[in-house]
Amino acid sequence: MRVLLSTYGSRGDVEPLAALAVRLRARGAEVRVCAPPDQEFVDLLAGVGVPLVPVGRSARALTTAAPRPSSLPERAAELIADQFEAVAAAAEGCDVLVATGVLPAAAGALSVAEKLGIRSVSVTFQQLTLPSRHRPPLAYPGRPFPPEVTDNRELWELDARSIDALFGAALNTNRASFGLPPVDDVRAYVLGDRPWLATDPTLDPWRPTDLDVVQTGAWVLPDERPLPAELVAFLDAGVPPVYVGFGSMPLHASPDAARVTIEAIRAQGHRVLVRRGWAGLDLIDDGDDCFAVGEVNHQALFGRVAAVVHHGGAGTTTTATRAGVPQVVVPQAADQPYWAGRVAELGIGAAHDGPTPTFASLSGALRTALTPETRARARAVAGTVRTDGATVATGLLLDELSREPGTAAGARTEREGRPTRA
Repeated sequence: MRVLLSTYGSRGDVEPLAALAVRLRARGAEVRVCAPPDQEFVDLLAGVGVPLVPVGRSARALTTAAPRPSSLPERAAELIADQFEAVAAAAEGCDVLVATGVLPAAAGALSVAEKLGIRSVSVTFQQLTLPSRHRPPLAYPGRPFPPEVTDNRELWELDARSIDALFGAALNTNRASFGLPPVDDVRAYVLGDRPWLATDPTLDPWRPTDLDVVQTGAWVLPDERPLPAELVAFLDAGVPPVYVGFGSMPLHASPDAARVTIEAIRAQGHRVLVRRGWAGLDLIDDGDDCFAVGEVNHQALFGRVAAVVHHGGAGTTTTATRAGVPQVVVPQAADQPYWAGRVAELGIGAAHDGPTPTFASLSGALRTALTPETRARARAVAGTVRTDGATVATGLLLDELSREPGTAAGARTEREGRPTRA
């Protein structure tokens, strides 16, 4: 079996595919990944022996450039064209394509699968792009919904129209060049009949609705890397520090984030561990109570810290929850306010109000996260998080390929080694 995994986005869009690739290879599949050409993604996939087929420009360069919302259709057209070029070559001879990442890129990849006549699966790593009567959709930058519209069904209809306006012309231009018919509803095309939701049911419970969703559990790549010796020495030298890192977020709205977070953590009587990341956080002085790191094994690290202050990406939220460590989520964009809310609702941490922390606001959130009650709750919830999502997804793909083309996969039940069928 030959499988192509395709995405465009941040590390949170690439690392889950690495996890799936490892499981697929263990079952004898040949796997390759189409992803942005950033060196950290190349290194990540090389570390598990999976080749990366580069697609488009650097995701980090695109994200940190802070493009204007009005440029979204232009950027989407570029992403779609890149998918048609790179994925078309990579998908030759494959049996199935798994598409995820930002919606226009997924639309391009799925169109390639359609043209080549190979099976495809659409996957999301957060449920906020899946239409549901239980909640509203996310608005695209520069395209807010009318404030007088409050009905969720009507808002999802507006969301579909907005997606068509932003991405429809570019998608259909590229489809026409491939001899494919135009798509009238881009969102419906990307989701298909049976999208997968690769998130943990405890953290991200899917409530039944009209859409046929299969929740596999999160795709987590086991990380066996040892922590750097200098970091271990810092951890061993005193009480557990508070970790702060914002992953793939550039923090344009919070240029003073390093100073604010370090001072707020120190005020709570804790040492500080700073992850530089795409935000470029760093130390503010030469105090021996602070330590800065680059790329590091979060799975090994989070169990040794007092709390994790982060941006609320799906991957970081899941890793911190699995580690049983309290969290403070300072959401920056997109789905991150949702994950902040889930952390607060579960009682495993605090949701910061907005993307720009101040000394006072972050101090308040830290006081909540650092209580014995929050720590006890975080440890309890950690035991409920599933660890078999990539294994479940691998089984689903193998099942799908064993069926005759055009047949639908049968219903699943909620039990060990099976997905949650909503």
